Amino acid sequence: MRWQDGLRLTSSALTCRPLRSLLTLLGIAIGIAAVALLTAIGEGVRGYVLENFSQFGTRIITVRPGKTQTSGLGGLLGSVRPLTIRDTDALRRLPHVEAAVPIIPGSGDIQFGQLSRRSDILGGGHQLAQAWRMQLSLGEFLPAARDGHSPPYVVLGHQLRVELFGARNPLGELIRVGGVRFRVIGVMAQKGQLLGFNLDDIAYIPVDWAESLFNRTGVVKVHVVFGAGTTSRTLSRQIRQVLGERHGVEDFSLTTQDDMLRSFNRVLGTLSLAIGALGGISLLVGAVGILTIMTTTVGERTAEIGLLRAIGASPRQVLGLFLAEATLLSLAGGLLGLLLMGLLLGLLHLA
Repeated sequence: MRWQDGLRLTSSALTCRPLRSLLTLLGIAIGIAAVALLTAIGEGVRGYVLENFSQFGTRIITVRPGKTQTSGLGGLLGSVRPLTIRDTDALRRLPHVEAAVPIIPGSGDIQFGQLSRRSDILGGGHQLAQAWRMQLSLGEFLPAARDGHSPPYVVLGHQLRVELFGARNPLGELIRVGGVRFRVIGVMAQKGQLLGFNLDDIAYIPVDWAESLFNRTGVVKVHVVFGAGTTSRTLSRQIRQVLGERHGVEDFSLTTQDDMLRSFNRVLGTLSLAIGALGGISLLVGAVGILTIMTTTVGERTAEIGLLRAIGASPRQVLGLFLAEATLLSLAGGLLGLLLMGLLLGLLHLA
């Protein structure tokens, strides 16, 4: 049998039962589209998270009070000493450290005249904008403390400025942050969302004022930004040495950006596998559909098979005809699935 004859027989077999062929095509197309679309969505989520996570830089070590592993004695002997602003100053003096920023987050009412809005309040050091790669649209950022005390200044996020002042210039105005009067000295450039956290709806105040406002002793964490002259491992060892000498015990935890990126990659990798498995189930259902239909087709076409054998077709050639039908259905379904996936991605992009 010539290959042209085989192709003609395969095409006629598929077109003589158009509804069955169409349903089989749809089964394969949906499976292919599901696998491709879900995989694309998973990779898109991974890229979005990593892009947002890395926009503040990758040379950051976060220091938090308390150990992530339990050890030592309990009670008073095992109490955790808080991180202080003086600890931050000591870390800032380490070699290759470009910035050490104490952080105290919270929330409260922001008031200007008769307007009031509940927003996030972030107590931070004067190097916060530098460490987080943030720009100002008006004014300046918080100045360094003098003699351990900072003036009552506040820097507003873009959205907070718009909500309280509209198009008016807020520089020099007095507002109340958590009931305490602060003078506006700057407005941050629009930053947008970071993993669901609105960076434009924040009031930035000096960290020592945040300690008083939130009735805290010590800071929540310290971000240490380092330059190209060292590595995160080397600097982590130096941080442990400095804070260990100051505290007398290692009652703090260090997290590097590499650690966090590895954790994110682990979680997102598992998510991608799960999404791919769900799409694979749809593809498997389509494959089982082809197998079932081809098995049924063999039973229905015994007379045709006998005729082919009578005119000299070998068993291998007969088997090749049915395999060609299944392959053609799969290829057509795959192409249809890719077209369907492209259409869905285009609709999602427009939405």
